[in-house]
Amino acid sequence: MRWLDWLRLVLSSVLASPLKSLLTALGIAIGIAAVTLLTSLGEGVRHYVLDNFSQFGTRIIAISPGKTETSGMGSLISSVRLLTMDDLRLLENLPGAEHVVANVQGSGPIRHGEKVRNTTIYGTTPSMVKAWDFKVASGRFLPDNHRQNSPAYAVLGHKVKSELFATSNPLGEIIRVGGQRYRVIGVMQEKGSMLGFDLDDMVYIPADRALSLFDREGLMEIDVVFSAATTSDRMASLIKQRLIARHGQEDFTLVTQDEMLASLNRILSMLTLGIAALGSISLIVGGVGIFTVMTTNLAERIPEIGLLRAIGTSRRQLLGIFVGEAIALSLLGGLAGMGFALLVLGILSIVLPEFPMTPNVIYLFSALISSVIIGLIAGIRPAWQASKLSPVVALRDE
Repeated sequence: MRWLDWLRLVLSSVLASPLKSLLTALGIAIGIAAVTLLTSLGEGVRHYVLDNFSQFGTRIIAISPGKTETSGMGSLISSVRLLTMDDLRLLENLPGAEHVVANVQGSGPIRHGEKVRNTTIYGTTPSMVKAWDFKVASGRFLPDNHRQNSPAYAVLGHKVKSELFATSNPLGEIIRVGGQRYRVIGVMQEKGSMLGFDLDDMVYIPADRALSLFDREGLMEIDVVFSAATTSDRMASLIKQRLIARHGQEDFTLVTQDEMLASLNRILSMLTLGIAALGSISLIVGGVGIFTVMTTNLAERIPEIGLLRAIGTSRRQLLGIFVGEAIALSLLGGLAGMGFALLVLGILSIVLPEFPMTPNVIYLFSALISSVIIGLIAGIRPAWQASKLSPVVALRDE
């Protein structure tokens, strides 16, 4: 039997009962559509998170207080020493350090006259705008200050300015941040959100003032942005040397941006695979549907099988015809499901352009191949049963 004859027989069998074939392929179509949409969502979230973290660059080392180690008996030994403004000034003098940024964060009420807004209060240092590439829309950012007590200056995020001052100029106005008086010296350009965190809905004040406001003795984090002329390993080693010399031990934790991105990528990739596995359940259900339909049809097609055997069709060729039908049904279902999923993704990209949905060619191709494999597995047993039928018995049943 030639390939064209085999293909013609397979397609004629599939098209002989179009409604039944459609319903059989529907299970696979739903499974492929589910896998495509779910993996696209997983990939979209992965790209969204990584892009948000990458927007500040990759030449960053985050230093947080505390170090957890495992002792010889398997127990955890934790040591915590606060990171102070003196530590920050020490790191500012490191060779290769371009910007050193303090981080003290909390929330509280911001009041101007009768208007009050609860928002994020971010204590930081003047180098933050250059380190994170933030822009000041009007006025200026926090001034350089090497004294212990910084002036009570505040810089408003775009949304806070709009809520408290509407269209009026806030520069020089007095606001109350957590009950304390601050003079507004600047307004930031609109920045948007990062991982659901609204960068425009916050007020920036000096880090030492934030420590006092939140009754903290140490900084939450220090971020070091280093020059392109050095490496993250070299910079991390230099930071460790300086802080160990100052603290007497390694009681802090360093995380480079590369390590953070690699860790996030691993976690999110595993999440995408888990989502794909969840969607694959519907593919398996579709395979069970193909198996059930083909097994049920076997009794109805005994005369057809007898005729094919009588005109010289071998068992191997008969096996190929039935397996081909199963593969054709699953492939048609897979293509239909993928087409539907891509159509939905196209509509979502127009209606909700910010919704993170990114189809991955590898996952799409793998899903389509999986549908063919499932069809093959589902069709083998019914095809084997059909090939084993005796032509005499089959024709007699007719």
